[in-house]
Amino acid sequence: MSAVRPTKNVVVFDYGFGNVRSAERALARVGANVEITRDYDKAMDADGLLVPGVGAFSACMQGLKEARGDWIIGRRLSGGRPVMGICVGMQILFERGIEHGVETEGLDEWPGTVGPLKAPIVPHMGWNTVEAPADSQAFKGLDADARFYFVHSYAARDWSLEITNPLIRAPKVTWATHGERFVAAVENRALWATQFHPEKSGDAGAQLLTNWIETL
Repeated sequence: MSAVRPTKNVVVFDYGFGNVRSAERALARVGANVEITRDYDKAMDADGLLVPGVGAFSACMQGLKEARGDWIIGRRLSGGRPVMGICVGMQILFERGIEHGVETEGLDEWPGTVGPLKAPIVPHMGWNTVEAPADSQAFKGLDADARFYFVHSYAARDWSLEITNPLIRAPKVTWATHGERFVAAVENRALWATQFHPEKSGDAGAQLLTNWIETL
């Protein structure tokens, strides 16, 4: 008889710049106990913290700081507590973002700049495939032609983080292409992030969220 897995508690961090309700529904669908809040203690104590994001990089960073989200994310990661960023919630994890010539400091969890996506049609809106590493945990159980839903005009086009310590696992980086190649997802120990919206990506997105819940 198999053991019953305990339900995981996930906080969707509500700082005013994310599709919190759709994220809540998607996480509940895969069996998580979900709460939408910006409460410090609840965000710190949850098994997993999900940080969505829509709109401008600079506005998201301002809203996040006003809600102490930058501090919460940093404290959770320093203790190896899982965090997942979605869309602009992923972009703000990089060193900086540039929109309309304005440069804004990000959370600097990863080096690099988020900038305008160079493509014939922008925003990149709709379904697209990704190129995931063979040993990806996020995309476990998904076919190579699985499609995910994107809505964005900016992206990280380069990955420059180098791991020289052989005892530290290198991040797993997933790519996608729309006009040019860009970072579509990252798995970096306790920190996961996706440029696409798993909560809007049907069964493929549900499988990815299930994979994340299993790590909590």
